[in-house]
Amino acid sequence: MTEQARLYEVWVYLQAEPLFWLTLTIGAYLVADKLYQSSGLFPLLNPVALSIVFVSLCLTGFGVEYERYFNGAKFIHFLLGPATVALAIPIYQRWDTVLRAKSAILISISLGAVIAITITYLLAMMVGLDEVTTKSLLPRNVTAPIAMGISEIIGGIPSLTAIVTVVTGIIGAAVGSFVLDMARVKNMAARGFAFGLASHGIGTARALAKNRQAGVFAAVAMGLSGIVTAMLIPFGFYLLSDVF
Repeated sequence: MTEQARLYEVWVYLQAEPLFWLTLTIGAYLVADKLYQSSGLFPLLNPVALSIVFVSLCLTGFGVEYERYFNGAKFIHFLLGPATVALAIPIYQRWDTVLRAKSAILISISLGAVIAITITYLLAMMVGLDEVTTKSLLPRNVTAPIAMGISEIIGGIPSLTAIVTVVTGIIGAAVGSFVLDMARVKNMAARGFAFGLASHGIGTARALAKNRQAGVFAAVAMGLSGIVTAMLIPFGFYLLSDVF
């Protein structure tokens, strides 16, 4: 047996092992994070975006179906829930600081959710998207698990919603600092809140990496935005269905 044939057999064996895809995912992120750190936290080298590209190229290049990949990577997917809940710890530690800004938080969350939904809807109408695609895009401003649930309730495509939501988070995390610098927003609480509101989980992770206070307010924004949006969109469709 040739060396090439032996390597092929090893590859076929590894593809059948769920642990391989888990290892590939973690390895891709570690490499991407190393590049990100080496670049001085350059926003366009976001480790989440880089690892997605790397894993996607591997799956496409070797003709691996997503279902086979997810069979191994689902362990990471399961940990998304506990990781999100764990954000309550830094919020609890700075609860007094959060309460002092409660009025600004409530106003910002309400306006931010309404504006995000409205802009998404208007853009979808401008480019002529069909009803199902539009419904899939509307919840893009909240974290993926909540966005997928909203999408399913209103008749969208949850898988499409997940992709758009992740892309939204990556773009927001990549350009957020530039936009906030241009707007001369210096307050770390305000910067973190903006990241959590516009870029949900990915933005919150970036805010936590930059500053503890920014991370706390990003987590608050991500959580409250999900709650408000989960009420606004289904209720809005319920009212519209009654009118028409």
